[in-house]
Amino acid sequence: MKTPAAGNKIQKKKVVIVDDHCILREGLSHLINSEEDLMICGEADNASDALKAVADCKPDIVIVDITLADGSGIRLTENLMYSYPGLPVLVLSMHDEATYAERCLAAGARGYIMKQESSKKLISAIRKVLDGEIYVSDKLNERLLHKLVRNKFEDFDYPTKLLSNRELEVYQLIGRGVKKHEIAERLNLSVKTVETYVEHIKIKLQLRGTHDVLMHAVKSFY
Repeated sequence: MKTPAAGNKIQKKKVVIVDDHCILREGLSHLINSEEDLMICGEADNASDALKAVADCKPDIVIVDITLADGSGIRLTENLMYSYPGLPVLVLSMHDEATYAERCLAAGARGYIMKQESSKKLISAIRKVLDGEIYVSDKLNERLLHKLVRNKFEDFDYPTKLLSNRELEVYQLIGRGVKKHEIAERLNLSVKTVETYVEHIKIKLQLRGTHDVLMHAVKSFY
């Protein structure tokens, strides 16, 4: 925790939390508000409300989950970067960084941290991103450096990297047991378009049918 110098009051940095779990948002709010240099100025459980919260309170940083009620945190990050260039975004996710972290960074996020990490690490990540740095785990940092040295664009040890961001959204929702028509409604797509994405997923991951896609997605994320 930062301590102000005598006679000086710390200007608190404003934080918006975007996560579809109310209990988690409450826990994060309590944690962040307990810091002398940080404060929560807005919350949202979906992308639409997140954009409104950012417009209303003009935060210094946005903490975004990948799985939202109306779509993907990756797409929200892209939209935030389009509307608010330079706004720091830290992705806080339960999903394996091997699948998502590089996509989030490519979308404009300044950091990626797993929900399994300690509260101390989360606060450290928030401050690092606020200071203009990139936050990733030591493991991911090492992998990115190796990739840079190899000058290799893709790492096919993780087959899901073959999927586009939209295909990955559909794949993840299938893994959560969401039906095709519900996926179409959530992502504002036609059922036929969703079925096309599923076909692409089957081909790219070399799977035979929709049931195989479901089983593969469940194993990948849950």
